[in-house]
Amino acid sequence: MTTMTRRRPGQGGKTLEWIAIHSLGIALGLAFALPIVFILLTAFMSDQQTLTAQWWPREWHFENFYEVFQKVPLLRYLGNSLLYSLLATFGMLLSAIPAAYALSRLRWKGRNTAFLLVVAAMMLPPQVVAVPLYDLWAAAGLTGTLVPLIVPYFLFDAFSVFLLRQFFLTIPQSYVDAARMDGCNEWQIVTKVILPMAKPGLAAAGLFCFLYTWNDYFGPLLYTGEQQDNWTLSVALASFRGMHYVQWNLTMAATVLMLLPAIVLFLFAQRSFVRGITFTGVKG
Repeated sequence: MTTMTRRRPGQGGKTLEWIAIHSLGIALGLAFALPIVFILLTAFMSDQQTLTAQWWPREWHFENFYEVFQKVPLLRYLGNSLLYSLLATFGMLLSAIPAAYALSRLRWKGRNTAFLLVVAAMMLPPQVVAVPLYDLWAAAGLTGTLVPLIVPYFLFDAFSVFLLRQFFLTIPQSYVDAARMDGCNEWQIVTKVILPMAKPGLAAAGLFCFLYTWNDYFGPLLYTGEQQDNWTLSVALASFRGMHYVQWNLTMAATVLMLLPAIVLFLFAQRSFVRGITFTGVKG
């Protein structure tokens, strides 16, 4: 008993020390978590309680989520968002991997200039090129569809190229040289050496692209604003808030349904995502 009572103060001191060291992280975690908790609790409230100062539901109204589907064709908008995000992520990986490999492993004239252009493209706001791109897609008769949102990711995405290029640089050159000595061509080096070792970087780039397109509001509003059947969840949620602005419980329920896929995806991919971000940028 005496030994146990002597250990307790030490254990309490370690706990306080851990809290003191991680206090900033705990504070930031709470700051990010509280709005999500507020949205989740409001989604289960009645319409009358949302206008009061009470933050805990008096009664849990699970039917709010069912009522959201009755108000708007949410499944259609969910399908549009998934189509946009998944195809854009696939197109990004398909185009960014060869470009990142060429900028990180191949030696050719103008490589540094091309990399500087990629960095410059990252700094270009999308609103700057919105008007000429819209005129281009309007002339092709593709406005009102998801095509103008998806096709550019099959051509070029500056941030993804930069991210993957930085991660490819962390892979030791000896592996690439050994593959060349074994007679592998560049395609075999990419598919059999680089990609298996770059899974965390690919996961990070893919997750960034998926979350960006999933939350994208400007692009879908610009190109599909007149065609309600092609709306994504972000545009539909903004319109839902306008139509049902008094019913905050339904608005928050629709928000929870939009947040859920992104949160689930991040929970499954967080380990690879953190590794990809940690190792990116080790070499310049």
